[in-house]
Amino acid sequence: MNSGAVSTPAVRTEGIAKDYYGVPALQPLDLTVAAGERIALIGHNGSGKSTLLRMLAGMLEPTAGTASIAGHDLGSPDARAALAFVSDEPVFYDDLTVWEHLEYIARLHHTDDWESHAEHLVDVLGIGQRVDDLPSTFSRGLKQKAQLAASFVRPFEVLVVDEPFVGLDRAGRAALLELLAWAHDDGAAVVVATHELSSVDTADRLIALRDGTIVHDGDPAGADVAELTAGTPTGDDAGDGGGHDGDHVGDGGGDVGDGGGDAGDGASAGHVRDGERHDERDHERDEERAQEHDE
Repeated sequence: MNSGAVSTPAVRTEGIAKDYYGVPALQPLDLTVAAGERIALIGHNGSGKSTLLRMLAGMLEPTAGTASIAGHDLGSPDARAALAFVSDEPVFYDDLTVWEHLEYIARLHHTDDWESHAEHLVDVLGIGQRVDDLPSTFSRGLKQKAQLAASFVRPFEVLVVDEPFVGLDRAGRAALLELLAWAHDDGAAVVVATHELSSVDTADRLIALRDGTIVHDGDPAGADVAELTAGTPTGDDAGDGGGHDGDHVGDGGGDVGDGGGDAGDGASAGHVRDGERHDERDHERDEERAQEHDE
């Protein structure tokens, strides 16, 4: 998966920040993720986790700062091709089966021998008997499994995952942990935002956000995870578990493919989002949070 130079950071940000009409969602942030590093990203709702991940995936434009993915400028076709994004809100084409989604995404990324890999993925995730069904009709947990298969069927150097355990049963969680370990062992950098605190120990590095600022960055061992995720939740993060707009599988603001552009340009393979509608919804959330603070 990871074909980039080892010396090139998987992710690098310099002063990257996001606000909505003057209300900060993420304070200026400097971050470097090494190639092959496995990171757990934690924080209370509203801490900025999903905002950061969606900017890295090319779905949100930063208000300030710069970033690169595997040495490519954020939002460029090469950056979107290098990064796979798994959202907390899977969205699919209504008229494509699971297998058709996998084939479409694999071919968009010029993936060789995708069929055998896809068969392995659906077997690991326990959806091998549902590949000819429409994922748009699935339960929340089955949709998540189908999205995971779609995200892992393509090559990537950086894997960014937002709340992946939501909706998964015990078997699904075990399969997810197996896939994350496989991606890491294969050389990809893995960044997982999660409230599943029991999974933090599997990471090489723990980063905690609070109110859009990094409050911890280091070894997970010995970290007071409960304290780091404490806070006064003020509603959904600009993306942490709230309802996301999505029209087609892909990842960004365009067609199925990945990222914020045309099909095949982008980050992952499970959903697509409309940036303007997200900005409006996030702004509404920020106004609600501000009112709650005032009260």
